[in-house]
Amino acid sequence: MSPLRRVALAIVGLASCAGATVHAAPPQVPIRAFVLRPQFSNPSLSPDGAHLVVTRLIQQDGRDVKVMVVYDLAQMKVLSTVRLPVFDEPENYYWVTPQRLTVEIAHETGSLDAPQLTGEILAMDLDGSHQEYLYGYKEVTRRGGRVMTPDKGWAWVNSIGSGGHLLLTENLWGVKENNSQLYDVDSSAAHRRLVAEIAMKDFDFLVQCDGKPRFAFGTDKDAEPAVFEYDDDRREWRDLRGTARGDMAPLAMSPDNRDVFARVSTKRGPSSLVKLGMASGERTTLAEDPVGTIDAIEYGPFPETPFAAGTSVGRPKLTYFDAQRPEARLHQLLSAQFPESYVHFINFSRDGGKLLFSVASDRDPGAFYLFDRVTNKAMLLFPVSPWVDPSRMAERRPIRFTASDGLEIHGYLTLPPDTAGTKPPLVLLPHGGPHGVADAWGFDSDAQFLASRGYAVLQVNYRGSGGRGRGFQIAGYRLWGGRVQDDLIDGVRWLVAQGTVDATRMCAFGASFGAYAAMMTTIRSPGLFKCAVGYSGLYDLAQMYDEDRTVVNEKSFNYLVKVVGQDPIELANNSPTRLADKLTVPVLLAHGSKDTRTPPLQAKTMREALIKAGRPPEWMFVDGEGHGFYSEQSRTAFYEKLEAFLAKHLAK
Repeated sequence: MSPLRRVALAIVGLASCAGATVHAAPPQVPIRAFVLRPQFSNPSLSPDGAHLVVTRLIQQDGRDVKVMVVYDLAQMKVLSTVRLPVFDEPENYYWVTPQRLTVEIAHETGSLDAPQLTGEILAMDLDGSHQEYLYGYKEVTRRGGRVMTPDKGWAWVNSIGSGGHLLLTENLWGVKENNSQLYDVDSSAAHRRLVAEIAMKDFDFLVQCDGKPRFAFGTDKDAEPAVFEYDDDRREWRDLRGTARGDMAPLAMSPDNRDVFARVSTKRGPSSLVKLGMASGERTTLAEDPVGTIDAIEYGPFPETPFAAGTSVGRPKLTYFDAQRPEARLHQLLSAQFPESYVHFINFSRDGGKLLFSVASDRDPGAFYLFDRVTNKAMLLFPVSPWVDPSRMAERRPIRFTASDGLEIHGYLTLPPDTAGTKPPLVLLPHGGPHGVADAWGFDSDAQFLASRGYAVLQVNYRGSGGRGRGFQIAGYRLWGGRVQDDLIDGVRWLVAQGTVDATRMCAFGASFGAYAAMMTTIRSPGLFKCAVGYSGLYDLAQMYDEDRTVVNEKSFNYLVKVVGQDPIELANNSPTRLADKLTVPVLLAHGSKDTRTPPLQAKTMREALIKAGRPPEWMFVDGEGHGFYSEQSRTAFYEKLEAFLAKHLAK
């Protein structure tokens, strides 16, 4: 297909037409439509608005490979294509000049995990030339024959400076692993200059518009939020914990550096967006919601301050707190042209004349557009997944109910496109995580696949989930096998009481922590479900303490103690592997041999426990796959097995 095509999309005059011809029922949507990965991702517009860089997915040697592609927008042609070494892939792009950009390198270990940044930073000209390895653990030879000493640490791009420079945050390994540094880096010569340092691990910095670091923030060794402010007079970092500013998470500075935009949580409730006066301490609330954290924020052109924000609980909804700004009016006009979708501003050209934006919905993975503020027209660049037909996808309806202990719980219900007046069978689909993660309105491949096969899908953002504030998240600590599961069960019983689904045909299916939840929910509610499915799952809580990342990382260990606890009896009583005799329904387990997030031992122990209990599960163990199957072949095989398993056990 052509990578770019021009569409005359005026701000006014957009319309759609739908014919009234009656057709026979279309054939079933093929599995391939749900397992193919998005073709385009992570686009970024150059400062002069002349070029676009984007990640494009190609097939090579039977696997998905991500390459970096730069387009000349005036000519609508590919200017350069760069593929990184095997298993490395481009993730985030930052333009340091109109002709040069930096790339954060990532490694994808499975379909359930976001690509994991490797801590390496690469710079190159937009045609792919003059590459410089700015930071990383590999030994490389730079231009001119100079050998670069490998870095003993991990880094990411903090912000863009001037004259081809960028600011880079570094966390070292070994001797100074508990320190975080901020460097000014020349993207052409790869020279570094230390700008700031703080004795806190895995922290980041917020820099003023004049380049001075002002805040440092992250989580402390006990996995609690922490923020520091730089004291210019004393030339040291001041700990804000326990002060009036200690509850904020800084996001951006105003152009005059007099104000900071930040998220603030009062009494651990949902975070609001505020503007805080640096000198006066006065707070102006810009956006807040009684239920959800303000996590959808729209920014204008340079110097990139917010003009609208809202919560993603339910359907995303924005408050235009600076409604007279041109960007706010533009966002409202564009949103009116896509009334069933969410419009997100990705970035502007430096002069604000061109805008790269996305449009997506629960039925449509979305598309990327370029808007010209001079001609007042938009150009469709490319759809994310052109093989998905939104008209054949299902609506994901926001729902809410009251749990048995009185707490309000939110989630989503996806119903088959055509139930013909019948009650469909139900699949409960708990999300992974569990803490800080939440299901959100938008395209969900699992939910859409199941709906296309005739199943209603219930997704519950149980206590402990993200999006509702720190108090809601903490409410799920050390309750993984208890109240967390009760929230899921309460959601199912609430839905059954609505008369929406067939209560005699229900199954629980989840991935990662969701697999744990699928097993534990089935165990805690005998007779409610007919089957359970675990994909790349966690099943034995005690085993988490033996994993390498927990043993060697103090912060990970402390976090685990906080959210799960260490009492061996409590861990056993909340582990499906120790309760297999109570799991009396058919079970399907699927896992990859190279899963490092939930190691294969988790699935093997669960399987052995079920065999010992006299109920051997159906088993799918794929060599070479990680946390979630990566290859199209493996993902297709899993969906085929899942489809057959559900059909067998939820048939009338």
